[in-house]
Amino acid sequence: MSLSKNLIAGLGGAIALNILHESVKYKHQNMPRVDKLGEEAIQKGIELAGGTRIKNERRLYGTTLAADIVSNAVYYSAIGAGGIEHVWTKAVALGIAGGAGAVILPPFMGLDPTPVTRSTTTKSLTVGYYLFGALVTAAILAGIDRAEAKR
Repeated sequence: MSLSKNLIAGLGGAIALNILHESVKYKHQNMPRVDKLGEEAIQKGIELAGGTRIKNERRLYGTTLAADIVSNAVYYSAIGAGGIEHVWTKAVALGIAGGAGAVILPPFMGLDPTPVTRSTTTKSLTVGYYLFGALVTAAILAGIDRAEAKR
């Protein structure tokens, strides 16, 4: 697959991940709050770069959401690297790895892991969200491949 097709598919997976997260984040106290983790990461990144913290909550939320979609789109685009062969296996591997990274890495980055590690359910759902986004990416790539084969 071409880079542009991989990025488009990755964008689809990233958007699907964010729609899922945003739709259910208030449903139960054990739902992951990846947005809170992202907001903290954005604030720390701005400070490390010598900037001033974002004080407006809506602006911080929007900045975080945009950064999350872009970074996940680029990450998920790797699923199509090297072609369509094994795309589902790559999606499962990268989805689980992305979710596990979201759960395991925050303390090593100086971030509070609580929004994604509050309970076993929270941790499992966090991994599941990233797996979901990866599988959506694989489905988009498979659809593109089928459409191209019909030409």
